[in-house]
Amino acid sequence: MTGPPGNGERPPLPDALYEAGFPVDLLTEEQAEVLSGLTPEELTLLLDVKSRLDAVGPEVQAHGEIAGGALF
Repeated sequence: MTGPPGNGERPPLPDALYEAGFPVDLLTEEQAEVLSGLTPEELTLLLDVKSRLDAVGPEVQAHGEIAGGALF
């Protein structure tokens, strides 16, 4: 890894991260640097994992609300 661009700007991130709903505006410089250096295969894997997590998110949240309500 060569480090962040010398002009003080954030490294460009793949459009796929924006399209997938990653909170790219909240990333630190270091996080943006790591994500900008992903290989196409790594990016594909990351997007696949995110889509799987997003798919079960509502179910996990519902279970948490049910369990949380039962405790109180």
